Order: sequence, then C-alpha cells, then structure tokens
Amino acid sequence: MAKVYVLTSGKGGVGKTTLAANLGTAMALKGERVALIDADIGLKNLDVVMGLENRIVYTLIDVANGKVHVFDALVRHKQLKNLSLLPASQIATKEMISPDDMKRIIGEMKERFDYIFVDCPAGIERGFRNAVAGADEALIVTTPELPAITDADRVIGLLENMGFEDDKIHLIVNRFKAHMVRNGDMLNIDDIKSALSIEVMGIVPDSEEVIISTNKGVPLSLNGADGRMNKILDGIVRRLEGEDVPIPNLNDLAEKNSLWNVIKSLFRHR
Repeated sequence: MAKVYVLTSGKGGVGKTTLAANLGTAMALKGERVALIDADIGLKNLDVVMGLENRIVYTLIDVANGKVHVFDALVRHKQLKNLSLLPASQIATKEMISPDDMKRIIGEMKERFDYIFVDCPAGIERGFRNAVAGADEALIVTTPELPAITDADRVIGLLENMGFEDDKIHLIVNRFKAHMVRNGDMLNIDDIKSALSIEVMGIVPDSEEVIISTNKGVPLSLNGADGRMNKILDGIVRRLEGEDVPIPNLNDLAEKNSLWNVIKSLFRHR
C-alpha cells in the first residue's frame, strides 16, 4: 500500500510543483513505484514540469466524474516506466471535485504504487481540502521569507485541526540562500524551526539549475546537471523512506539572524 504525501504551503510560488516532480523522479530512480497527482485544478503545471503535457488524454476530473478509471487516466513517464502522473484539468474548477472523490481515487491507486505525491494548490480553501483529503502525511514547503512562513504556520494549524499528528507533518525549506543568512537578510533554519515547530525533512538551496530543468520539462534527477542538488533530493527521499540521513549543513545554517527578533512575536506558540 502506497504512502501518500501532500505537498502544501498556503502561499503560492514557493516551489511545491517543482519539488513534487523532483522528489517523485528521485524516488522512482530508486526503483519505487511512484505516482504524482496534480490537484491544482484550473492552473495545472505538473505535466509541464514533467515534460508530459502532450501525452494527456484524460484528467483527474474525468476520473472523478466516472468517465474513465483512474488507471486509464495515468500518464507514464517517457523514461521512467515506474513513474506516473494523474494530471489536472485546465478548464475545470476545484469545485468540480470533492474531498471524498480524492479519497476514493487515491484509495484505488494505493495498491499499485509505493509512494504517491499530491501537488496541492495555493490557498486554504476547497483545493487545499481536496488535496489533503487522501494524504497520510504532509510536506510543508516554505521559503525563508516572512509571508511564506506565516502562511506555512497557518497551514500547519489547519492540518492539526484536521487530525494530522505532529510526526506526520514535515518541513522542506526551499530556495535557501546562505549568503543572505550570513548578511542578516534572511531567516536561518533555526529561526524557521522555532517559528513552525515541526521536523525539517530537507533544505533545498536556491539554484539556477532548477529553473533550467523546469523550463526544459526534465527533472533534475534525470538531467544530471547539478550533483549537489541531486544529493540533496536523494537525501530527502531517503528520509521519507525512513532512513536516518543527516541534513547537510549548507553554510551558516545555525547563525542567528537579526530579523528574527523583529518578527518572532507574529507566530503563535504551539
């Protein structure tokens, strides 16, 4: 039975879709059977990031409406046959599918996959409820910026109210810039951990290679352009698999940041 992770954040533009594609690809390269679900109905992008936009015949909405079975809608990756995508529709709305639909669809998929990653839309309304409905655990994606962290804090509270235990909610810090931490212009990892009080599953540095690979529709794990990034992604998937893999120190992660004293009062204490 697959373990189901939802990648969510509250705030848009923090890199959920790119991370979903790269984590799914890295997991598939380890031999796991992996499915990606694009739950961002109306603004789908996961198919583009995966380079599969021209192979779509049916979408998540077609499955929810009973037009086709879920396994008829899945699109297999060109190179990795153990990696599949359930794409979203660009002409539908989030109200055309319900949390119960998502639970049913994911339940049908679980027996054929080892891992399922659900790419959650921005916001905390219907699309969010749909995306998290069938998930076992949540990966909160944030960047070291105040708006992203405050939104992540809000989403963590919502997940807790929905019954997610603390050990089922994990944090991935994306687009980390060590030189900005060193200059006191960006929150460091200790600051973010203090604000959100959840386990850090990975720290992903800012990288031009991510932009290049996204524009090409080829996940980093397949293009081999950045060895460090591949090692970081591999470390995250190994932690998801239960391995005790230390998180690399990306220089100055523990330095105290002067910004924190100004903004820490904005966060609730859990």
